[in-house]
Amino acid sequence: MANRGPSYGLTREVEQKIEQKYDPNLEDRLVDWIIAQCGGNINRPDPGKTHFQKWLLSGVLLCRLMNGLYPEGQEPIKKIQESKMAFKQMELISQFLQAAEDYGVSKMDIFQTVDLWEGKDLAAVQRTLMSLGSVAVTKDDGYYQGDPNWFHKKAQGTRRQFSAEQLRKGQSVIGLQMGSNKGASQSGMTGYGMHRQIM
Repeated sequence: MANRGPSYGLTREVEQKIEQKYDPNLEDRLVDWIIAQCGGNINRPDPGKTHFQKWLLSGVLLCRLMNGLYPEGQEPIKKIQESKMAFKQMELISQFLQAAEDYGVSKMDIFQTVDLWEGKDLAAVQRTLMSLGSVAVTKDDGYYQGDPNWFHKKAQGTRRQFSAEQLRKGQSVIGLQMGSNKGASQSGMTGYGMHRQIM
């Protein structure tokens, strides 16, 4: 982690706003899910943001979580080595993020490696894990472990079938989004540059 001095002014205000987004209740749910998904033989971290960060910091748990969502032999992260070296831990976090995106998590929901590594935005880490859980529950392929009510199912697209007659009728209707000239006229308008007639 980077050693930084205290921040002041606008920087401090921004940090406080980011810190307020962190949800301790969500932390408990995510910890429960990670333990359930990884097999249950994991020590539970003490409550609190810093403990949650330290628990995930090596990237090993995140990679195990991601591999647990796949069938055996098809895991996206082949080699998970626990290491104390910073660049190895950051590499594991990056592999998790890439695997999460490949799994179906939106790029907008994925945190940056430094958000976890430096503790800059742990709420973003929570959002990524929430989104991953939602995608896993939505897929419903049998690899999700834990309570399905912990996460929301994502909306699925609904395909609509229209007959040729319905499509033909729709072509003759002018939607109000295209504008309407109902009640509009140019009576009384003068050309540009002319003086108005005031009586």
